[in-house]
Amino acid sequence: MTLVTVAAEPARQSDVEQLLRLSEEYAHSLYPADSCYLLTVDELEKPGITVFVARDDHTAVGMSALVDNRDATGEVKRMFVVEPARGRGVASALLDAVEAGAINQGVRVLRLETGHKQPAAVALYARHGYHHIPKFGQYVGDDLSVCMEKSLPASNCG
Repeated sequence: MTLVTVAAEPARQSDVEQLLRLSEEYAHSLYPADSCYLLTVDELEKPGITVFVARDDHTAVGMSALVDNRDATGEVKRMFVVEPARGRGVASALLDAVEAGAINQGVRVLRLETGHKQPAAVALYARHGYHHIPKFGQYVGDDLSVCMEKSLPASNCG
């Protein structure tokens, strides 16, 4: 088994776009369209958004994005790992990279939304120190959403 690496990469790459398609298919298999809050490739290219890609050798096996709200808060979006790579620590490596990126950008509170039909995701976030919070932003009123957050330490830089 090769070592999985995680790095910030452009969203507009064929293998990353394939991860986005697979992520969308997975989300739509669990939830109705109005409960799927997926950022598009165009949205992922906007300022303040960093895409992290996990690669096994050179193959993209997972991704996540950090949305820096520029008010010391951020949001984890598009967390996804392909089925064959699940259970190997890829999601944890992605989350660690997102958190490190957030800290470097001055984010002090990182939030996320997942769904109640994804208990493994909820458990992953809980293991990483996220706790349940009231629904925020576009998720308010969506009974299928589960919102969580984690306070981050201040950056040692500067």
